[in-house]
Amino acid sequence: MNSDHIQALFDRIAPVYDELNNGLSFGQHRIWKQMTVKWSAAKPGDTALDLCCGSGDLAQMLAEKVGKTGAVYGVDFSAAQLEVARDRSERRCIKPSIQWIKSDVLNLPFADNHFDCATMGYGLRNVVDILGSLKEIHRVLKPRAKAAILDMHRPDSAWIRSFQQWYLDEVVVPAAQRLGFTEEYAYIAPSLDKFPTGTEQVRLADQAGFSSATHYPIAGGTMGVLVVTK
Repeated sequence: MNSDHIQALFDRIAPVYDELNNGLSFGQHRIWKQMTVKWSAAKPGDTALDLCCGSGDLAQMLAEKVGKTGAVYGVDFSAAQLEVARDRSERRCIKPSIQWIKSDVLNLPFADNHFDCATMGYGLRNVVDILGSLKEIHRVLKPRAKAAILDMHRPDSAWIRSFQQWYLDEVVVPAAQRLGFTEEYAYIAPSLDKFPTGTEQVRLADQAGFSSATHYPIAGGTMGVLVVTK
């Protein structure tokens, strides 16, 4: 699947993205996102970056961490997702105001060494060049700054992997189908099959120039957070 196809896919699912994610994860995705923000080491006054921001959950959590003296930038290549994120943050009166920017994560419109911390939720699996995106994150982070990258993961356990596949096939896709988004969610399983495991992600982070990288499996290994330090 090429970049234009993925972008169009996320434009289409923007209106139901939050509702589906919340229902399909039994609300757990918010806990995983809070863990991701914690691992990013965001603190008051920081300038924070959320990549592949979608409807803005992680960006809003970062805004709470950095406070009124900080700044948050939410970046996504889907204009429809950014519109949802902007509307949600304005209705919730999020402070500081988040700057929403339409951009490809492989070519960010920021100077080198600009951000104190960064997050990415469910984006690394969808970029066309994983190593290139990690290099770009490395470029825009300040020295010793951290990034935390949340995504789905293939568990080591064979039976948990079987359950994950069953859940995708028998719960996720039918739920999306009822809303008319079969193709948009059917892509998850094949994208996961191609996605580097935690060990491979750590190796890619090393190649991208990070001084340290650790992958933390969560939710029985069906999810994971890659934490990197420049």
